[in-house]
Amino acid sequence: MPAANSGVVRPTSATVRLDAIQANFAAVRRLLDATAPRRPGGGGAPGIIAVVKANAYGHGAAEVARALEAAGASMLACADIEEGVAIRDAGVAIPILVFGALSVSDLAGVFERRLTPTISTPGAAQALAAAAAARGVRLHCHLKIDTGMNRLGFRHDNLVRTMPAVLASAHLSIDAVYTHMATADDPESPFLDEQRARFERATAALASMGLAGVKRHAANSATLLRDARAWYDWVRPGLLLYGIVPPPLAAADLDLRPALSLTSRMVAVKGVRSGEGVGYGHRWRADGPRTIGIVPAGYADGLDTRLSGRGVVLVRGRRAPVVGAVSMDMIAVDVTGLGAVPGDEVVLIGRQGDDEITAREVAAAIGSIPWEVVCRLGARVERRYEA
Repeated sequence: MPAANSGVVRPTSATVRLDAIQANFAAVRRLLDATAPRRPGGGGAPGIIAVVKANAYGHGAAEVARALEAAGASMLACADIEEGVAIRDAGVAIPILVFGALSVSDLAGVFERRLTPTISTPGAAQALAAAAAARGVRLHCHLKIDTGMNRLGFRHDNLVRTMPAVLASAHLSIDAVYTHMATADDPESPFLDEQRARFERATAALASMGLAGVKRHAANSATLLRDARAWYDWVRPGLLLYGIVPPPLAAADLDLRPALSLTSRMVAVKGVRSGEGVGYGHRWRADGPRTIGIVPAGYADGLDTRLSGRGVVLVRGRRAPVVGAVSMDMIAVDVTGLGAVPGDEVVLIGRQGDDEITAREVAAAIGSIPWEVVCRLGARVERRYEA
């Protein structure tokens, strides 16, 4: 086995185009700037909170965060304190918003790394206020309102009861109020309108309690595409920054470029006879003489086991179906008639020749979502970055 620092690289790796991420950010910026004058109620174009949680959707948080900061993001957003600490330690200077509940977390990182926490539960408010008081500081934070997602946040219809103690704290400074939309990626659902109305009633109620003039944000990628009325002061694109449109939505006004490709190399090519099975359980059997290629990528690398019989890869510019079970470390693909040989490049996500396999296509094939496809790429898949 080669030493850990030997420079040996596994055949299966991901290439992340940081210039594509910056171009996608610029495309979102252009859409906001062009649409803002036509928004109901007027107002300027909103700022962009760039979402880099879950290791920047599998693309690599440190590198992507620095690229988005350079592109002009107003703020970055992550899931928890640990993610925020890693991003700050990567050299990022702009504000970092932490989405997650913090009442059971070690809060030291919030203060030591200048993170912006979310107050989303009474417990989080109490814990953050106590930690700030112990340090003799006033902590800047955002307040989350639950308008129907029914996960984190103070209920929109119970603020008179829950908010007075939070607003009275001498150690919490609420800079912004936000919510999260539950059905924005469902164009047939009217609930987006209901949540927006609830949010606006909630922020009006907060203003009457003394929390006036603070920033507001509510629009994730899908909401950004569907309803400019919900853009408010900031928008929070995630998936769009990585060049993927949330299905089933379309984005004709956005020129997006997929930022990640996943490739490997054929390590073996062999013939199987009619009736012979391939892989665990012999879930696929040849209906005649076939040529099978073996690719060193499996579920340990993040490939979904449902790709068997549903997924395809690109070999020599042509599509080759995944056959047999997806195993931990490899898959088999049918390369009959392609002239494939060991060493050939295999594209699992990305472009080869005139064809392309997108994360959205992979997700559709297995009955999943593109967020899952890119986020689940395994830790042993090396990310290679191109500017």
